[in-house]
Amino acid sequence: MDEKRDVLELFEQQKDDVDERVTYGIENYRKGNGAIRIVGKDGRSVKNAKIKLDQTSHEFRFGANLFMLDELESEEKNEKYKKLFAELFNMATLPFYWDALEPKQGEVRYAKDSTKVYRRPSPDLCIEFCKKNDIEPREHALAYDAFFPKWLYGADADEVKRELERHYAEIAERYADKIRTIEVTNEMEWKQGKTTFYDEPDYVEWCFNLAEKYFPKNQLVINEHTSCCWEDCCRATDKYYAYIEANILKGARIDAIGMQYHLFKKREDFYRLTRTLLDPKSLYAHMDLYSSLGRPLQITEVTVPAYSWESENEEIQAEIIEKLYSIWFSHPNVEQIIYWNLIDGYAHLWDPAPEKIKASQGNMTLGENYYHGGLLRFDLSPKPAYDRIKWLLQEKWHTAQELVTDECGNARFRGFYGDYAVEIETDGGVQTKKLKLSKQGENEFTFVI
Repeated sequence: MDEKRDVLELFEQQKDDVDERVTYGIENYRKGNGAIRIVGKDGRSVKNAKIKLDQTSHEFRFGANLFMLDELESEEKNEKYKKLFAELFNMATLPFYWDALEPKQGEVRYAKDSTKVYRRPSPDLCIEFCKKNDIEPREHALAYDAFFPKWLYGADADEVKRELERHYAEIAERYADKIRTIEVTNEMEWKQGKTTFYDEPDYVEWCFNLAEKYFPKNQLVINEHTSCCWEDCCRATDKYYAYIEANILKGARIDAIGMQYHLFKKREDFYRLTRTLLDPKSLYAHMDLYSSLGRPLQITEVTVPAYSWESENEEIQAEIIEKLYSIWFSHPNVEQIIYWNLIDGYAHLWDPAPEKIKASQGNMTLGENYYHGGLLRFDLSPKPAYDRIKWLLQEKWHTAQELVTDECGNARFRGFYGDYAVEIETDGGVQTKKLKLSKQGENEFTFVI
């Protein structure tokens, strides 16, 4: 970066206020109290039982897109990608771009053995990976006109609606019980739609009403690009806010609000064009504004570029990500943070063709402004940004405690909401259990040993 550490100046200027809000928010919104009672099979309380708690996952969702699953050049790289993904994340965004799922009308690509399409692994393959690694899948994006199939381009709006309803029905039948979060519309700010339906005044309302019909038990999410979410005037008249509010008032069941955060700026313009995006006061103000709509917020697509593999640039990328994740994690209404492309070199602002990737031979000479936005380098070696997120999730924002029950067999603890492994040691030996400390739960656990 040309300005190097100057890009962090607003974080430094607001450090005391940010630290206070982050510390308060994380302690009060991401942690809770739990109570454990140990009883014997005879129903009597067990005193002096030793309890070890070790958090295994967060209730809060941290993820990335899974677009390169089994898409790399070698089996070795594919396996390393899976390992590094599963070691860090508990959520994965799956590609449900309609043009890739049904490139020819009636010929769908849902099955694991479907024909390969670059950066579009089949849903069944992704679901299998998620299930194996206890990762929650997230759908992206059900009614995204920019990626509707070409065979619909000349159709009238009624035909597009009929085909879209068929598409909804197919996806619901296969995945409604497997994927909780359904991203319905995405990036409605395109000036030119690919289909005639995009220009209809009821597009968003219709898509959400149809989603409610086919996904009645799922979480229905709206999503929008970075500028709309973070760079408007931060008032109720902002375009994204206004069209969400209008559609809610018209009856659309919008359950959560997606907010992209891509720092797609040229190297030479990065400092100048990120003053609002890297302003903690502005970030909190925008989250507070959208929270007034009464829906949870999801940071759906994050890209922070390093621009090179030089150590200083990579370290600045890591610092920016740590500060952003801390701010988002501390806000009471945020529930997901999804990094976008995990690896350098396999995605551009607009996706390059595979032959371009091959031609670059890992030199990153093509589109270098965007090739360095990953958490892993082209050879899949972790960058400081990957290690920083891992440190946050598995060390700084992690609970591991040792407790001893009192005379009544009780022990209390405070920890981050999430899943825990429990080890209980008594005179009779050691037993292992599990518990979930939840923001919505009673959080009182009785174990019979």
